[in-house]
Amino acid sequence: MPESLYVLFYDYVPDILERRVPHRAAHLELVRRLYDDGVLVMAGAVGDPVDSALFVFRGPTELAARAFVADDPYGAAGLVTSHRIVPWMVVVP
Repeated sequence: MPESLYVLFYDYVPDILERRVPHRAAHLELVRRLYDDGVLVMAGAVGDPVDSALFVFRGPTELAARAFVADDPYGAAGLVTSHRIVPWMVVVP
């Protein structure tokens, strides 16, 4: 049976690179902890200049992605303008 994956898409404020500085270490600490725990498969900023990000979570439901959104310092700081979580049906690993 294929692994259950969920993709979290973030849209950021236009000046994300400047505004994220005081929150970046805590954000990356959360990302690293979830990756080390095997919950987060991959993550990264998207765009040039950066305007969004995506995160791939492993699990039977989207709860890990929802918990990340609730705990992420970027969200608390108002740096995320919108997000969505969708299941990812991987065809080729």
